[in-house]
Amino acid sequence: MATEHEHGFSRGLTNYGDRDFSVYLRRSFAASMGYSQEVLKKPIVGIANSFSGFNNCHRHFPELLEAVKRGVLLGGGLPVEFPTISLGEVFLNPTSLKFRNLMSMDTEEMIRAQPMDAVVLMGGCDKTVPAQLMGAASADLPAVQLVAGPMMTSRHGEERLGACTDCRRFWGKYRAGEVSNAEINEVEGKLATTAGTCAVMGTASTMACIAETLGMSLPGTAAIPAVHADRLRAGEASGLAAARMIANPIRPSQVITAKSVENALRMLLALGGSTNAIIHLTAMAGRLGIPVSLARMNELSDTTPVLVNLKPVGSVYMEDFFYAGGVGAVLRELKPLLHLDTVSVTGETLGDRLEEDITYVDRRVIAPAEKPLEPQGGLVALFGNLAPRGAILKRSAADPTLFEKEGRAVVFTSLEDMAARVDDPDLDITADDIMVLQNAGPKSASGMPEAGYLPIPKKLSARGVKDMIRISDARMSGTAFGTIILHVTPEASVGGPLALVRDGDRIRLSVRERRIELLVEEAKLERRRAGWSSGNIPVERRRGYDRLYAAEVTQADDGCDFEFMRPLNAGAERG
Repeated sequence: MATEHEHGFSRGLTNYGDRDFSVYLRRSFAASMGYSQEVLKKPIVGIANSFSGFNNCHRHFPELLEAVKRGVLLGGGLPVEFPTISLGEVFLNPTSLKFRNLMSMDTEEMIRAQPMDAVVLMGGCDKTVPAQLMGAASADLPAVQLVAGPMMTSRHGEERLGACTDCRRFWGKYRAGEVSNAEINEVEGKLATTAGTCAVMGTASTMACIAETLGMSLPGTAAIPAVHADRLRAGEASGLAAARMIANPIRPSQVITAKSVENALRMLLALGGSTNAIIHLTAMAGRLGIPVSLARMNELSDTTPVLVNLKPVGSVYMEDFFYAGGVGAVLRELKPLLHLDTVSVTGETLGDRLEEDITYVDRRVIAPAEKPLEPQGGLVALFGNLAPRGAILKRSAADPTLFEKEGRAVVFTSLEDMAARVDDPDLDITADDIMVLQNAGPKSASGMPEAGYLPIPKKLSARGVKDMIRISDARMSGTAFGTIILHVTPEASVGGPLALVRDGDRIRLSVRERRIELLVEEAKLERRRAGWSSGNIPVERRRGYDRLYAAEVTQADDGCDFEFMRPLNAGAERG
């Protein structure tokens, strides 16, 4: 037994001090699951399954899992499913981001600890895909990402509905008194009617497109609807690809490189994708020692056009994007800007992929590069004395008339303060003011929730106000829209400049200059700084994962990962 190649159940043996006994005991217990002796000799493809009753996006995973297993068997491997943490976006308190790193650690350690030769990662809902790719990058075992796929749209009268841009649009109408209680209750039951992730270019779909662009997912699989037969065929193909990588390993460290990360940034900008993606891509790249610079993102944004007409930036949905040509069609438009020598899990280069015959492209959904929807990328980073390390604006979903503006700050010191006062008829606020939310960053008690989409006060929305400049250290859903400045770094709860803003201060925004400035003299800011104290619960008074998170989470520009999860030396593999 000691001379056998270490694959399948012979890998990563439990240590009893006798290797042959370890193999003997493991096979004995494995045989209790009904495996024959021939099957026990096969290489193993693990299947990281994030199915959960608390994750509606993944409710079709049992059927998809069977397709993955079929593909592994076709490739000569033994498929072995194992569960991991699952993160259902709307079912987690205080916010799913707080648990992304925990899921990534779970994924990494289960890949490391269990005997598998390759792995298929089954994820989809917003934080699950970055968590799985972070874990896979750290484990560096051959891996294929398989995403859930987007849900299909529904109907409300003659209108198409899709979560969750339309969720927010109807809720805004409801708050403004334009929609009745009866109608909002009817709409509630029509927004999400199939399995799959949000039907628009939100965080889940953005991350699916990024995974395909990086090369971690199979070509053409990002946009396939969850309930389409092609999604099952993608599952089978992913299982087969993982099995084939056992003999010819392609590791995440060979796929996720500085060049492929830059390609992924180009894709994000061309999609007008989710602002959350910049945090996740930074964390994923960081696991391999690859820095992601917001200044470099701005340089790419200046030369990357917005090409995709999907909500919340445009007007259509992910199923339309799939039929229009998907990620491949966008990559072909971006080809002159891309690094074509990056490699995918199939072993082919991006250049090889883009040499394939061009299929039909619906130009109502995917614009040609020479006639873009917008000449510059969907996201831009802002810097200045209010955000020394940066902040993010999704300009493709914002009101350009607000891009060069100075206004008076109306400050909410916490989520609780905002909830208590934002709809107060006596709130001193006008449409020309700038709403500011403090203490909603990664180290705050709220853990950086998607609360940056500050609601327009009812007294203003009732008068027809649809957008205002809103600033915070929080995140917002990729399905949201508005002139919303997010991820202000350093955050308020660690004493960043955002913590020093007071009601009545003047703030100047210049998207043209990439600046966000607090127009208060430095001496006054220093006096405020001297009197500042954090309202956070001290780390030593916390326990469990909450204590670990509070102590170790980094700022938004570092991806909100844990510092100790990065390579000990940049670019080096963990032992």
